[in-house]
Amino acid sequence: MTEEQIRHARDLLTRPENTVTSIAKFLGVSRNTIYKYVPELKGGRIALAAATAAPGLPRPAQPAE
Repeated sequence: MTEEQIRHARDLLTRPENTVTSIAKFLGVSRNTIYKYVPELKGGRIALAAATAAPGLPRPAQPAE
């Protein structure tokens, strides 16, 4: 899956009316592929929502050259 497909799958999975099966068909991949590329889904939709809602950690400062 491309990064764009993964982002799209994560977005679609946050909507309760979408199933993993319907998203897999829409993206042209298998259900197993969705689970492989969206590992936080294994904890359920609540874990996915928490993972996608959490702000990212700040990046470390780069040393000046």
